[in-house]
Amino acid sequence: MYETLTYIGGVHKHEEMKELIEDLGGFVLQENFLQMDLVLTLAVPIEDVERVKEKARELLGKIKIAPMAGTEIAIVSPTLARQHLPHSACDISEYLRRYGAKDNMIGLSRGAGKGISQISEEEKRLIEEHDLAVFALGSFRDCILEKTHLFEGLEIPVVVTGAPEIDVNDIPGATAYVGGLGRIPRRLKRGEDIRAMKKLVDVVENILDDRRREISEDPPLVPSILVKTEIENQIPAIKDVYSPAPVVSQLDGVRVKLKYEDYYDEIAKVKVSDFILGDIAEIKKSFMYDYILVKLLPETSII
Repeated sequence: MYETLTYIGGVHKHEEMKELIEDLGGFVLQENFLQMDLVLTLAVPIEDVERVKEKARELLGKIKIAPMAGTEIAIVSPTLARQHLPHSACDISEYLRRYGAKDNMIGLSRGAGKGISQISEEEKRLIEEHDLAVFALGSFRDCILEKTHLFEGLEIPVVVTGAPEIDVNDIPGATAYVGGLGRIPRRLKRGEDIRAMKKLVDVVENILDDRRREISEDPPLVPSILVKTEIENQIPAIKDVYSPAPVVSQLDGVRVKLKYEDYYDEIAKVKVSDFILGDIAEIKKSFMYDYILVKLLPETSII
């Protein structure tokens, strides 16, 4: 089992931290340079966490638990219009990133009003490519309850946010509901906003933990973080991708930011441990920019 961590420190001697992670059999999930500061998202064996913390203290850096690292979350807004964005949905997105999540903002094309809001089949499939979806809705109870068709039937966990307090049992299709996060024409920086954000983090973490337990009951032959590392090592084109996260780790797979038509064959031939990726995973075209989506198959489904 791995623990996911975030290391924040200076650029000086940062290679020592990366070398330690490799020696321990861990992985660097993401690496971001912010001028003279470095942020590493790590996955290390649970029994070696203390050694990583000791190294962080030696390098005058900081280590904190990143329970959402290795997951990809969709933050969904009914529209991209100003009545829904930017404040609540963008602040939710930014806050979840602090806990290690890789999130994507998705604005639906026909969700301007409660009476005419819709979601297309393609939008549903795009949202379902993620580990979890957060639907950032509005400030009125009736409006929220009349938009449940936007997420009803989705095959991934759905967390709904809004201003009023509503029992989740009254929201068909929602796994959880978090109040206190409606449409507010300002940044969510006040005390009540931060408390609601922290509650959202707790709810999302619990749902992701439940999902991890489900996967562990019938796990894939190799972990997704190992697949991510092997793709980065074996596919040279990854080095030419300008995105800060050219390969995004998910709970049950990875998203590779290369064109499906051009790189499917190369991805399918990647060797992971003693296996060929095409034999142990479903590799398909993503609804996001025609990227490659790799979903690892449970061990029991592989003949």
